[in-house]
Amino acid sequence: MNVRRLIPTAAVAGAVALGLTALSACSSSDAAEGGSDGKLDVVASFYPMQFLAEEIGGSHVSVTTLTKPGTEPHDLELSPRQIGSLGDADYILFLKGVQPAVDDAVAQAGVKNTVDAAKLTTLENHGSEVEGHDHAEGEEDEEHGHEGEEAGLDPHIWLDPVKYAEVAEGVGKSLEKADPDHAADYRKNTESLVAELNTLDKAYETGLKNTATKTFITTHSAFGYLAERYGLTQEGIAGIDPEAEPSPARIDEIHSVAEKNDATTVFFETLASDKTAKTLAKDLGLKTGVLDPLEGITDKSAGADYIEVMQSNLSALQKALGAK
Repeated sequence: MNVRRLIPTAAVAGAVALGLTALSACSSSDAAEGGSDGKLDVVASFYPMQFLAEEIGGSHVSVTTLTKPGTEPHDLELSPRQIGSLGDADYILFLKGVQPAVDDAVAQAGVKNTVDAAKLTTLENHGSEVEGHDHAEGEEDEEHGHEGEEAGLDPHIWLDPVKYAEVAEGVGKSLEKADPDHAADYRKNTESLVAELNTLDKAYETGLKNTATKTFITTHSAFGYLAERYGLTQEGIAGIDPEAEPSPARIDEIHSVAEKNDATTVFFETLASDKTAKTLAKDLGLKTGVLDPLEGITDKSAGADYIEVMQSNLSALQKALGAK
C-alpha cells in the first residue's frame, strides 16, 4: 500500500467522455449495468458502502461494488471500462478520502444521485496516527487532488456503530429521494438496520465497560472512532498504512506502552501481511490476534457480513483487554 496507483484525472475524464458501455453482467468487482430488471442500479465504492446499499435497498436495487473481495481498497485501480460505466449508474455511494481513484472517477461521472457518506456524519482528526495515512496531508494531499481542509480527517467512520447508523439514515433518505416509488420500503429497511446497529453499539458498550486494560495495539490505526466511542486507547504501530514498516523509535514506544498498560495482544488485519505484528509480538512476548477493519470482505469470510465481523472484533477485543 506504500505506492499509489491512481488513474489520472485526465484519463478519467477521457474514459467518461467516450461513454464506454456498461458491463454485460453485474459482478462484485465491476460497475453497474444500467436498467437491470427494473431495479435501481447502485454502484458502491467498497464493502462498508456495499453493505449499506444492499441492506437498505433490499429487493429494489441491484448493487455492485468497485472493490473485489480480498482487495485492499486504498490501492484500488480502476479500469477505463469501470470508469466509463460509472456514468450509467442510477445511484453512486462512496466515502470520499478512502480511495482517491474512486473520488476522481465519481467526480467525473456526473451522476445525479451521488452520495458521499463522509457528509452524512462528522469526521474527526485522531491525531498523529492519522498522519501516517497515504492521503493525509502535505505534498501527497496536493498530488492526489484532495482539498487541504480534508487533511488529517479519519475516514474510518463505519467502525463506530453509532456513526455508521447516522450514515445509514442518510443513505436511506437519499434512496427515498432517488426512487420515491419504493420510499416506504427504504424507510422500513433503514429503521431495521439502525436497530441492529444500536444493538451492536450496546453490546460493545457493555462488553468493554469493565476490562483489565483499555489499550490495544494494532498494525492498522483504523480504530480511532471505535476506541473513542468505548473509552479505549488505540496504539498504532505505523499509522494507518497497514503495510508500513515501523521505525525503531516507534517500536521502542510500543514496547513501553505495552508494559505500562498491560497490553497483551498485537492485532493485525485480514487484508495485510501479519509479518510486522508477529515480529513485534515475539519481541515483546505478546500474543497476536485479528482485528478486522472491514474495508473489504475476504474470499475466506464468504457468508459473513458487517454485523458478524464486528461481533468477532468485539470478542477479540474482550479477550485481549481482559473483559470481566
